[in-house]
Amino acid sequence: MKTVSLTIDGRKIIAEEGTKLLWVALDNGIYIPNLCAIRSSPEPAAACRLCFVEVAGKEAPVTACTETVAEGMVVNTRGKKALRLARSAFELLMASHPVDCAGCPANRSCELQKISGHLKVKLKTKRLRTLLRELPIDDSHPLFTYDPNKCVLCGRCLWVCRQQLGIGVLGFAHRGFQRVVTTFADEPLGQSRCQECGDCIAVCPTGALSFKDSAKPAARAVKI
Repeated sequence: MKTVSLTIDGRKIIAEEGTKLLWVALDNGIYIPNLCAIRSSPEPAAACRLCFVEVAGKEAPVTACTETVAEGMVVNTRGKKALRLARSAFELLMASHPVDCAGCPANRSCELQKISGHLKVKLKTKRLRTLLRELPIDDSHPLFTYDPNKCVLCGRCLWVCRQQLGIGVLGFAHRGFQRVVTTFADEPLGQSRCQECGDCIAVCPTGALSFKDSAKPAARAVKI
């Protein structure tokens, strides 16, 4: 295994050659906002546009999930240009996301709250016009609820259901603002091939997928 030496936010770090910068930073306790990154995926989705960083020698910020570490690389995760891009992406995301933290099952464990604090951007944006989708909530399953309005289209639930479990109950449908996570033929989750493992809920970064109170099991960690 060949290693490289790089600097992230002033810290000297040794990492395995070929590793994506995002995972090197996170593994060394340096937080970079992200929603769609999946470690086990061979190719990063780079969809959320939240993991921008600045690399010495590059004119524009790059996404940490797509950037491979290199010998002598110098990275600044808090550069002004990178933060400006990440904050804009987060504001766009939150402009169509209902903010009701007190009544959300993911309150205090929501990735959006963590990103908001890190970027110092309020969850309720004032710079952009709010445009909520107001989609129906799927409460048909006996164990959990799916609220598509809280979904950030990160693709984590699709990955764990398809790639890790080989089931493939969930998938993306439609495009643009109408894009949603749904089942085949848009059937209710209670009528789908769901095997009730709960892994999709474990990897959901928001409260889009949540166990019903009467069915909530002990917390478990699922690696993606």
